[in-house]
Amino acid sequence: MNRRLSTILFLAFLVAVVASYLVYRIAGNQIHGNTAQTTKVVMAAKDLQIGTLIKDGDVTTGDWVGPLPKGTIVNMTDAVGRGVVSSLYAGEPVLDTRLAAVGSGGGMAAIIRQGMRACAVRVDDVVGVAGFVRPGMRVDVLVSGTAPGSPANDGPKVKTLLQNIEVLSAGADIQKDNEGKPVQVQVVNLLVTPEQAELLSLASNQTKIQLVLRNPLDTDSPKTPGVAMSNIFTDDNPKPKNVVFKKSPKPAVVALPPPVQIEKPVPPRIFLIEVLNGGKRAEEKFTEPVKP
Repeated sequence: MNRRLSTILFLAFLVAVVASYLVYRIAGNQIHGNTAQTTKVVMAAKDLQIGTLIKDGDVTTGDWVGPLPKGTIVNMTDAVGRGVVSSLYAGEPVLDTRLAAVGSGGGMAAIIRQGMRACAVRVDDVVGVAGFVRPGMRVDVLVSGTAPGSPANDGPKVKTLLQNIEVLSAGADIQKDNEGKPVQVQVVNLLVTPEQAELLSLASNQTKIQLVLRNPLDTDSPKTPGVAMSNIFTDDNPKPKNVVFKKSPKPAVVALPPPVQIEKPVPPRIFLIEVLNGGKRAEEKFTEPVKP
């Protein structure tokens, strides 16, 4: 065989060996990289609705491939006996944030967030927005009545008391309705702060309450002045301006000096003297001299 041909074949063989080794290493790294570590985690054995108190048969264990989500529960004892605050579906890993605190139980009390209160409001077809107030929706609370100390001719007044309040339950139902079907209930529980609960309790006893449904994405809280009955029947024409007549200035009062008293001259006194001269009789008049 030609020596030159043998050299070429030997070099080709070396290149093939090196290429095969590189392909093997790359393929091996990809295969080992795709084989991630699995971990036993607690999963929902069936669909669990909000407020459900987890029992032994409600959860199971399963393999989770890859890194665990934050708060994933891996021990059955950490999930059993706790209430569900966010719906779980079969095969979904159970997260600590989806369950109520240990010892808080189930039902509606389990879904009340820390620092908040559930305040019940009696509703009817009008107040309950014709049954469309469902758990998870947002409402405004309006109150109407006569304010103490207001003028009698103003009549009743309506005012927005609370805005963007979350509906916790509609009657005994605490499940969210994705279809938005109306359900007639007698009581709606609202999720409020302790201060808002005081306002709502006082208003429900002293005034008439109405709920106004709002878009949950609308988070604005506009300031409203309220409307009195007397303002409803007024037209939009501007009122004529009051014409103010200027009063003429009062004349200045000048103090007059006291009148000068002129003394009348006192008439001089006249003296009558009778003069006897023998048998003659005569009368003489003398005037009192005037003093200078």
